Parts: sequence; structure tokens; C-alpha cells
Amino acid sequence: MATVYRETTTPGELGGVVRCLWEDAGEAPKRIVPDGCVDLVECGGEVFVAGPDTTVWTWETPPGAKARGVRFAPGRAGDVLGLGADELRDQRVPLGDLWGGEGELLAERVLSGAASLTDVVRERRAGRADREIAALIARLDSGVPRVSAALERFTTGERQLRRRFTLAVGYGPATYLRVSRFQRAIGLAETAPDLASLAFSAGYADQAHLSRDCREFSGAKASEFFRARK
Repeated sequence: MATVYRETTTPGELGGVVRCLWEDAGEAPKRIVPDGCVDLVECGGEVFVAGPDTTVWTWETPPGAKARGVRFAPGRAGDVLGLGADELRDQRVPLGDLWGGEGELLAERVLSGAASLTDVVRERRAGRADREIAALIARLDSGVPRVSAALERFTTGERQLRRRFTLAVGYGPATYLRVSRFQRAIGLAETAPDLASLAFSAGYADQAHLSRDCREFSGAKASEFFRARK
């Protein structure tokens, strides 16, 4: 069965906290690769949090079910979840395990249709973005070649900044830079004539560099992974 996946824009009041809302009604197995985000997901009679990934995982929607999700912007999940994203790295955690009785009640409300995932986010949202971390994420997303270039001109010490970044995003700036660059390659893959051109456009040192990251993040050869995305 073909994958039926779509994203919708974020409600205005959640701008900056949520990257997008999404739905998936396809039963075919899907290769989910790291994107630096945390998701709140409803699927198959369960509401859970999908933490920031460092490697690929396979997702398959149960027959007849539809998955819905809220994808948090990098660094912002903690504003809602109330804990560091590093505690969720490479994990799928039921809402009841995360928030105890309150989480179980919220999950029941979502599954019964009495509340939506965005309602949960609105109710739990607290705090504001860490401006320095937001600025560092933006620099890393801009295509800088090294973390050291992104860390220049911050008033906060590098060690403290790295610690806060890991707490907010789920892993350190170096891993995030690699994930961001790989996502950039995915976005450019449809129009790139070949892997060498894709590697250059996405900011890799060379095609071999792209191939190594692709193997680690997707579990597939770059030629196979990017061919499937065209």
C-alpha cells in the first residue's frame, strides 16, 4: 500500500514551538531518519513521544489506523514536555510513562476525541525559547562547515552553551550539524543530477562524506536512499 503522508501548517499561536502537524494513513513500512525533532504522536490506541533520533527506525501504521503527530521545532519540545530532550533520545515513550496519571488522562482524552494533540501542547506549553540556543540552531542550519564557526561571538561560555544545547535538542551541536546537513541533502536530492553535485550543494566535503552519513542515518547506501526520494 502506498504511503499517504501529509503535513499541515502550525496553528499561529504555536508558531516557533511546533514545526508542523502531520498525518499518515499509509501502511507501508517507512524509513524514518534523524531530523533533530521530537514528535508527539497518536496512533493505534496509544499516545507517545518520539524522541530525537540518531539513527534510522522503521515505522509502519497498523492496518486501518491513521497516525497523527505534532512535530516540535528543534530545541522547543522541553517547553511542553517538561524534561530535557536528551532523556528521550532514540526512545518512544508513552504519555502515561512520561507524565504519570496526568499523562494517562490526557492520552484518554486524545484517543476519545475529547482533545487533540495541539490541545495537549497548548495546555502544557510553558516558558520561552532560549534565545542563544535558538540562535545557535539557526547558525548550524545555515550551512556552517564546523561547530566552532557557529559558536563564535556568543557571550556564554562554550561548555555551558553545549550543555544547554544538548538538554534542549537531545544531542550536542556536532551531531545536530550532521543531522541538519543530511536533511539539507534530502531537500536537494530531487533536483541534484548526481551524488557528487548533491554532496557539494548540501555542504559535504565530498561524496564519500555524504555516503558515510547516509549509511549511518538511513541504514542504506546513498545511491539507493536518494534514488528512492526522486
